[in-house]
Amino acid sequence: MGFQDLISSLSDNPYFGAGFGLFGVGAGAAVLRKGYMMGMILFRRHYMTTLEVPCRDKSYHWLLQWITLRGARKTQHLSVETKFQEIETGKITTRHDFIPSVGEHFFWYKRTWIRVERSRSQQTLDLHMGVPFETVKLTAFGKNKDLFIDILEEARDLAVKQNEGKTIMYTAYGSEWRQFGNPRKPRPLTSVVLDEGVSNKIVKDVKEFMDNPKWYSDRGIPYRRGYLLHGPPGCGKSSFITALAGELQLGICVLNLSERGLTDDRLNHLLALAPEVLKAAYAGLNRLTFSGLLNCLDGVASTEARMMFLTTNYPERLDPALIRPGRVDMKEYIGYCTTHQLETMFCNFYPDVSGLASTFSQASGNLGVPLSAAAVQGHFMIYKEDPLGAVHNVIHMATENVIRRDTIPMNRENSVFDIKKNL
Repeated sequence: MGFQDLISSLSDNPYFGAGFGLFGVGAGAAVLRKGYMMGMILFRRHYMTTLEVPCRDKSYHWLLQWITLRGARKTQHLSVETKFQEIETGKITTRHDFIPSVGEHFFWYKRTWIRVERSRSQQTLDLHMGVPFETVKLTAFGKNKDLFIDILEEARDLAVKQNEGKTIMYTAYGSEWRQFGNPRKPRPLTSVVLDEGVSNKIVKDVKEFMDNPKWYSDRGIPYRRGYLLHGPPGCGKSSFITALAGELQLGICVLNLSERGLTDDRLNHLLALAPEVLKAAYAGLNRLTFSGLLNCLDGVASTEARMMFLTTNYPERLDPALIRPGRVDMKEYIGYCTTHQLETMFCNFYPDVSGLASTFSQASGNLGVPLSAAAVQGHFMIYKEDPLGAVHNVIHMATENVIRRDTIPMNRENSVFDIKKNL
């Protein structure tokens, strides 16, 4: 039998013909599938743009909120975030925010279809939050990267608008800053009554510093400024800084220097990454060294474009190296209430009977006991609707103030560092 006869006999065999046909179909399908995959890879590489936003990025939650409110309004696949919000009356309300759930979503934006893929990894955890690591991936046709820039800017503006006019507090969580509690209504600067001219002097200096970065750069001077507010407890040092943050439309970062695990490197890292806020760091060094603290403030690796507010009840206990010129540029005493403060606070609480202000201040001065702003405000709170009672019963302020001074722990020498970042 020749070769041609063998081929002829095999071709006449139905089993061989069926097997060869199946092999051909399978091979063809594999080639088509491979070609399709390669074609899709080339198409995505050259004709599609993708943006991936991990959950650790600051814009992650902004983007989810924006997608819900501006993009995928009609999506029926949502996740819920329940938040508690405290209104001005102190009542706690519950709010449910809906964001796109894990999976795929589509929406139309600026004449372009955007594909949104929210994925969650079950093998990788966010070590700071203890939850699965998530990402949001946006995919659009074309090579227009500006489209994603517009989306991120709109998401940021939307988040800023929601908190506009409010003071946001942050706390250190691991190696980053996270919002603490709900945004709160800013405290008016006029509600913190300091001695005559002190508040205006500090505010003027702060604003002048913020408005003149070029003056520092032209002279080769580090763009930093430090302030020391010192005086007895309850006289308005921390309250003034909180009100100043509201005046400057900034948030507040809170950092406890005695926190376990806080090292020189971590402090330096947190200061470098702090958002545009005033930062409050409560003293009481643990693993953090004093030299490390000084280096963070104005060492080689220290950041610029910041203001530092240091407050203490006992300035004489501070190391001179901490408050030397260059670290502290302005020192202000915030002490017990003067006649000006007593009269101004009385007029703020009882504007309809401001004529009694001098009588109140004179009666308070005759007590022979120094009065803190906290003690005077507490007294007014007792007589909210009774200005005459507030005047006739000033003796209660003296008694209360003596009790408070006797119960204050002797080791209460906590210093507070408030740092304005990224001016």
